[in-house]
Amino acid sequence: MTLGSMNSTAGQKALFPLYTVTFIGTLGFGIILTFLVFLVTDYGGNALVYGLLASTYPVFQLIGAPVLGQWSDIYGRKKVLLLSQLGTVAAWIIFLIALFIPVTPLIQIESNLLGSFVITLPLAVIFFARALDGLTGGNVSVANAYLADLTSEEDRNKNYGQMSVASNLGYVIGPALAGILGTTVYGETLPVLAALVISVLGALIIIVYLPNPPACIIEEYPASKSIAKVLGQEHKECYTPEAGKKIAFKEVFRLENVPFMILVYFLIFLGFNIYYTAFPIFAAVALEWSPAELGIYFSIISALMAFVQGPVLARLSTRYTEPILIVTGGFILGIQFLLIIPGNMYLIYLAAFFFAFGNGVMWPCILSLLSKFAGKVYQGSVQGFAMSAGSFASILGLLAGGLLYTQLRTTAFLIAALIIFSVVILSFRLIGMDMKGDKEE
Repeated sequence: MTLGSMNSTAGQKALFPLYTVTFIGTLGFGIILTFLVFLVTDYGGNALVYGLLASTYPVFQLIGAPVLGQWSDIYGRKKVLLLSQLGTVAAWIIFLIALFIPVTPLIQIESNLLGSFVITLPLAVIFFARALDGLTGGNVSVANAYLADLTSEEDRNKNYGQMSVASNLGYVIGPALAGILGTTVYGETLPVLAALVISVLGALIIIVYLPNPPACIIEEYPASKSIAKVLGQEHKECYTPEAGKKIAFKEVFRLENVPFMILVYFLIFLGFNIYYTAFPIFAAVALEWSPAELGIYFSIISALMAFVQGPVLARLSTRYTEPILIVTGGFILGIQFLLIIPGNMYLIYLAAFFFAFGNGVMWPCILSLLSKFAGKVYQGSVQGFAMSAGSFASILGLLAGGLLYTQLRTTAFLIAALIIFSVVILSFRLIGMDMKGDKEE
């Protein structure tokens, strides 16, 4: 089967279920993001425990994502994506069981630096559930590689934008669903049960509707001495079924422009995860928001971002190159962190608009450039290593977010802003590349 036929048949057939699987994945994360901080405090934890629990997923994803990415290059995207989804199903089952375990204290800490907290048995089981989900959590990198397999160069930015729309719709519905279900007499049980059912649905969609893109054999692998040469190739990235086709970490850093994109990936995840730890604590403690109010806020951000990454990005991408959009979006995103610091409610909701537009424009363009720079053979491997860099940054960011907010309060948001502004400064080097010319070919 030729690549052209794969584009017109399997490619088009796979896009909608692939977007659906992505939506389901973020829907589950959106559910847990809303009530996890309240669950931790109910079971005896504090801001540090919340940061540790939130970082458990990326810690184990750091281990699992590169392996799953390499396996997807060798054995096929569908098999590995299904394996990842089944891991998520098992993790939610364990999480649900944890809610019915007696609250038995295991470890009690009293510290001036770390604060006062208790690690209880349910918390320990939840830690295990998040670890299992992270270990099999290479679905994002595999899905990104899958999309690269099925997308032509001229449609790639648009399709990554559409995937981001699907992702953000999950963040719209997930927090809202958690907020509604969490207000019932069943507490967190219904949201977790909903996440489990949704994850099972995701596995069924992969099995029934998602085709496995056929291997495509590339006889020659031209050296990518320039960005124009990389983007000008007629071949698309695809997995190869030969055993032993793996790429080492040091080999990734020999690919032109890939190390730079992985650095950008790292910094963005670092800034985001300081925010994602500090803001829920800030909302629960300083603003005294309920889980429903926090869910509504995250839903507003995600709904706006879905709009930006849909019609807005589609329009902007026809007029501006990815580097321009990355720089502009990053600058706007950095401003939103600053708007949170005063604690004014109007500014906090204004920050939601800045977050949606900045991230909505910047992130799909970064994914698009990474897939183009990755080369023609090891798309899944490079995506896996990038996700590992993101996971490592998430670990640092989530831990730092808890500690920074405990010690410095809203100064944590200033630090997150400075990290994102550093991405903007670094990304100016991309503008000098001939992206526009390649884009029009």
